[in-house]
Amino acid sequence: MAAPKKRRPYNRHMGRVIGYVWLLYFPYSIISYLPPKRPSDYLWLTLAGVFLVSYILVMERPNTWRFSIPIEVLACALFAIFGQGFYLLIFPGWQVASILSDYPKRQFATFLIAYYAALIGGIAMLYWQYTNINWSNGAIWGLIFPAISPIISYSFSKSVSRSIRLAQSNTRLEAVIRRGERERIARDLHDNLGQSFSMITVKAQLAEKLLEKQPDKVAGELADIANTSRKNLQLVRNIVNDLRQESLADVLLAQEKNLREARISLYTEGEELADDWPTACQVTLAAVLQEAITNVIRHSQARQVTVTFTATNAQYTMTVQDNGVGKDYHRTNSHGVSGMIERVEKVGGTLRIVANQIGTLVTATLPRKEAGAK
Repeated sequence: MAAPKKRRPYNRHMGRVIGYVWLLYFPYSIISYLPPKRPSDYLWLTLAGVFLVSYILVMERPNTWRFSIPIEVLACALFAIFGQGFYLLIFPGWQVASILSDYPKRQFATFLIAYYAALIGGIAMLYWQYTNINWSNGAIWGLIFPAISPIISYSFSKSVSRSIRLAQSNTRLEAVIRRGERERIARDLHDNLGQSFSMITVKAQLAEKLLEKQPDKVAGELADIANTSRKNLQLVRNIVNDLRQESLADVLLAQEKNLREARISLYTEGEELADDWPTACQVTLAAVLQEAITNVIRHSQARQVTVTFTATNAQYTMTVQDNGVGKDYHRTNSHGVSGMIERVEKVGGTLRIVANQIGTLVTATLPRKEAGAK
């Protein structure tokens, strides 16, 4: 029977691509000011430039959201209220609402208040300037789409996030179930082969004592049998211990619940690939992953964390990237971090923790040979 086709992991970078596609409509918001003829035209074009810079910052620099998002919303609000540029509101309506789908609802509510205040203010200013407005010429659609954009974007992003989490949870449960089957096999090995090897050891030792003929030759042979059986018994026990170790799927399944309670979204890339990594490799990386996610929950103030698994012919690599306050965690009293480093270095790997433009990045790399690859 053919193996079931694995689901292709969700590409979260597609959201950024779509964000740039939206900019194709940006010229329509400023075309009435081109070419600039009055001082006010230069003012509006400058404000449009501020919006464009803040919009790109929101997409490329999550650590700037605290000031880039308010600036973007403010620029669009000024266009809507004083320039009747309602279409420009669509940009934060889709972009910011999508981002806030991973944040507490009160933050989205605050955004909605500011967004609809700008929209209503623009409509009021439009009525004040033009008392006789003909809505039959299609102008009404210029208000409907901006009005529904943040609600649609927020609902869509929430739905996508739930689908991703559900798919990832199902994948982890499948991995845990497969691991449960391996544990059953381990118990059978221990109960059956382990007992048989124990009996071989006992019988060989007994035969060694009872044999009287040619003791010099037979004793050595029996001693080898006993020694071999003891090694096989230890090998079985080692296999059992390895199979009972916590895997990457186990950690992700448990930590996703903790992250959800802390209102932090978890995304993974290459998770299905990592399910097939050697047990020794998964055990080492699972310990690192658990400590890294614990640090994200306790210290990062993040709203999103991405765990990525990649492999080459020479090494296995796991990265944990959050979008919170960047820290390197290189503290002398940080036993969790020092424990991660020791565990990775023990098998010839490396562990790096750096603060980057997004937040904190943890990178663990294990060589294939030491990690248990064939």
